[in-house]
Parts: sequence; structure tokens; C-alpha cells
Amino acid sequence: MTVKDRLLALGITLPPVAVPAAAYLPFVRSGNLVFISGHIAKKDGKPWVGQLGLTMATEEGRAAARAVAVDLMGTLQAAAGDLARVKRIVKLLSLVNSAPTYTEHHLVTNGCSELMVEVFGTEVGAHARSAFGVAQLPMGACVEIELIAELA
Repeated sequence: MTVKDRLLALGITLPPVAVPAAAYLPFVRSGNLVFISGHIAKKDGKPWVGQLGLTMATEEGRAAARAVAVDLMGTLQAAAGDLARVKRIVKLLSLVNSAPTYTEHHLVTNGCSELMVEVFGTEVGAHARSAFGVAQLPMGACVEIELIAELA
């Protein structure tokens, strides 16, 4: 099954590349690597605002991270021209807007990680990652994730 087939089976339509909200590029290619800038979680086209452990539970954060994964894949498709060219999802870096006592950042980030494996398969989609708790994110978003991928 191809990446395109998996997306279709999951009912996922990839969005176009979002216009940057500040002075940066949505992605940069260097050799065979693509570095995708951080994407914040969005719900109904607006920042998905909240703070894990204070105004949001882990499962909602996980859903937000999954939504970020869809946006990241849309940008990755624009960078690669075709997701079939993705040789490996190399790394994710996840920032979780959280209360000081919150400790489930890794479970929130699973929303993104699991979708990458679901779409690209284990050989291509499994990746290294980091998940951090932060005091705040742009526009009050609950999650921001950046991605590094290798192209064939």
C-alpha cells in the first residue's frame, strides 16, 4: 500500500503549506534532508489553545499532536513534491504547552508519532524524537512540532 493509499484509507486530506506567521521559511532542504519548521496545533483552522495538565487532558493533547502531523505531512509533500520520495522520517521535536507538574508529554507526542508510522510504515515512519514541556507556545497553542525527513 502506498502513502497516498494509506492517507486515503485514513480519510486524510493534506492541507497546503501554511503561510509563516513570522520571519522564517516553512521548510529548508539541505542535501537529502528536509527541515520542517514547527507547526502549531490547529482546530477548525485556528490555534488549538490550551495547557496540558491545566485546561486540557492528555487525550485531547494527543489529538492535537495528530492534527499537527497532518499539517506537517502537507508541508513535507510540498517540500518533496511527492510523499513517495520520503525515505525516512528522521526526527520529531515536540513542544507541549503544559503546567509545571504535567509529566505526560511523551503520550501527547504519540499522537504525531503514531500517525507517521501509520502513514509511512515502520521502516520509513519510525523516528527519533524529543518531547518537552514548555511554559507557553505562540498564540497559546497547546502543541508545536517540527520534523526532519530524508528524501530518496
